[in-house]
Amino acid sequence: MEFLGSTLTATYAHPRPTPTNFLPAIGTVTSSYKDRFPHYNVTHSLSLPWRPSTYYKVAANSPTLGPYCTRAQKVSESTMLPFVSNRTTLFTRYTPDDWYRSNLTNYQESNTSRHNSESLRVDTSRLIQDKYQQIRKTQADSTQNLGERVNDIGFWKSEIIHELDSMIGETNELTDMKKKLERALMETEAPLQVARECLFHREKRMGIDLVHDEVEAELLTEVDNILCCQERMKLHLDKAVAQLAANRAAQHELEKDLHDKQVAHRIDDKCHHLRNTSDGVSYFRGVERVDATVSVPESWAKFTDDNLLRSQSERAASAKLRDDIQNLLVVTANEMWNQFNKVNLALTNRIAETADAKSKIQVHLAKTLQEIFLTEMTIASIRKAIKDKSAFLKVAQTRLDERTRRPNIELCRDMAQLRLVNEVYEVDDTIQTLQRRLREAEETLQSLVHTKATLEHDLAVKANTLYIDQEKCMGMRKSFPNTLRLVGYC
Repeated sequence: MEFLGSTLTATYAHPRPTPTNFLPAIGTVTSSYKDRFPHYNVTHSLSLPWRPSTYYKVAANSPTLGPYCTRAQKVSESTMLPFVSNRTTLFTRYTPDDWYRSNLTNYQESNTSRHNSESLRVDTSRLIQDKYQQIRKTQADSTQNLGERVNDIGFWKSEIIHELDSMIGETNELTDMKKKLERALMETEAPLQVARECLFHREKRMGIDLVHDEVEAELLTEVDNILCCQERMKLHLDKAVAQLAANRAAQHELEKDLHDKQVAHRIDDKCHHLRNTSDGVSYFRGVERVDATVSVPESWAKFTDDNLLRSQSERAASAKLRDDIQNLLVVTANEMWNQFNKVNLALTNRIAETADAKSKIQVHLAKTLQEIFLTEMTIASIRKAIKDKSAFLKVAQTRLDERTRRPNIELCRDMAQLRLVNEVYEVDDTIQTLQRRLREAEETLQSLVHTKATLEHDLAVKANTLYIDQEKCMGMRKSFPNTLRLVGYC
């Protein structure tokens, strides 16, 4: 039997290599295209476990070669159909055993996959329930802890508010006492000024009138007494200022702590009421890895407790200071009143007159006035001379400034340049000398004016010493602040 086409050889050891172009040329296929049944390639997945390791690649259209003999040309279509079936049988790729094994493998894989899937579904359902219960319990614990934290913050808030109210009340009372002390201190200025005025006027006496009598001794004692009272008042006033600063510092710490706790209470209360269905919940990736805490519950509670203890301590110190200030005001008022009466009693028993050296003082005063006039004329002439020299300095400096604009090589340090520089220095030195002399003259004038004032004052004192003791001193000492004003109530 003769076959059309080329002889094909089956290989079971290795697959036939796939040619790059296994179809024949178009001219070759054309003659046999019409009388051939189409051949369909059966494709199988290479990943199937039952696929043999060897396979064959068959061309879709077998090439038609020239007949080997003239007998082949007489073959009819009826004889070619059985030939195609026979070719397909020859090229079968699998055996029945392979077919059965493939089916068994598929059944086993199906059973295994379904079993694994059922196990996974059961385990997954149980895992979901377990994790859901665990997360619900964890969230409930967190909510409970937040509630307890809110209660703790509320407790400390109430403690801080109570202590803050007490501290504010104590600070206000100490402020009022400080104002009373300041008023009492201001009231001591008038008696002190009166005593100093008496001493000042009596010091203006000359000659025999400068007697260290009982009045002067009592006046000095009164001044020392008032100064001592003022020192004690100022010392307690400084203590009050420092105590107020300490109170405000403790109050500030309480207010700051209260503000922080109010913010924390609001935040924790909001967190405590957050639920899975609440608005505003979102993802914040990595927030659990951020540790921004700065305290632990023990240090947190100790911080507030320390603030409360500090405030209580400052309040106790403030109350004690208020009592000390009140006692001081009473004691100082009694001391100043007693000494005031002693001075008045001594002053009424000591009145003296004097009329010495009035003409001599008038002569010195006239000379002083004449010297003041001449010194003022000298100062005016010095100022005029300085003003005149300023014009020379301006001209010299202007010339130097203009000569700096000479171009290139013309910037020569010639004799004119040197003379202008020397002129500037000379004029400036002259002006400096005149200014020094002007300052000396002004200082002399000030000294003369001071001497004039002293002489005029002494002349008035020496003219009427009796007027000083009787009219001035006794006139100023007719009134004295009452006890209520000395203790700061008015």
